Amino acid sequence: MNQPTPTPISAKDLHRWLSDSSSLPICVDVREEQELELAPFPADVLHLPLSRSSDWMETLPQQLPNDRPVVVICHAGIRSWNFGTWLLEQGIGYQVWNLEGGIDAWSINVDSSVPRY
Repeated sequence: MNQPTPTPISAKDLHRWLSDSSSLPICVDVREEQELELAPFPADVLHLPLSRSSDWMETLPQQLPNDRPVVVICHAGIRSWNFGTWLLEQGIGYQVWNLEGGIDAWSINVDSSVPRY
């Protein structure tokens, strides 16, 4: 699949997707550690904070296999879109979605128990 930018996905659509255990995506959270502590995403995530990219850059292909779709998450959807675009530019064959509105949209539209910040 050759896509130039991540495919947008709404919080409600991602919630439905995660409820269907037959084909789960890999959720990648690019927020900082303190953001995850404040408002954790209520599903398993691969935490790849952008500020520490030098820590995970070399092992990314091993940590993030390209045989499953990838949904990237951040606070408002900007950092995740940038990371998703970069990931697609690597030419490794990832299928990438971006959570529109990030964890903030998740809190508003899916789970109000997730704190807003």
